[in-house]
Amino acid sequence: MLKPILILCLGNEIVSDDGFGVEIARRLTDVGNIPESVEVVFAPIAGFALLDLLAGRAKVLIVDTIRTGNAAPGTLHKFAAGVLTPSKNLTTSHQISLPTALEFGRQLGLDMPDDIDVIAVEAEDLETVSEQLTPSVQAAVDQAIRFVWDWISRNATEEITHAN
Repeated sequence: MLKPILILCLGNEIVSDDGFGVEIARRLTDVGNIPESVEVVFAPIAGFALLDLLAGRAKVLIVDTIRTGNAAPGTLHKFAAGVLTPSKNLTTSHQISLPTALEFGRQLGLDMPDDIDVIAVEAEDLETVSEQLTPSVQAAVDQAIRFVWDWISRNATEEITHAN
């Protein structure tokens, strides 16, 4: 039996804009009307540590912070996890990308999700020790929350439909 669909909010609550995932998770859980078929989790982890959270899920939405350098801080990027390229060299834990971790989980025989979407905010500050988001990233929170609720509405309905 599959676990609930997962809203996986990643980041670090004490590194300025990396706290975006924390803020999204807090706002979602504060509302309190999340369907039973959905689980919201904040996790300050990456790489292989994600395997336990992802295993057994049909669908996952990852909320994170990104720095592409190609967009203004506060810009929301929405994409499927499959567009990411796995790491070529696994010399440190920081080089273990999500696709690499997923492929490793599959090779271990874990039931890894095929349907993973990502919403990531373009960061302005990923260096300052602070529990405050920069104004540009804070301004993106409401739009990100709307996107997550829309994603939940589409996917929780699909899960209920598939269960019948």
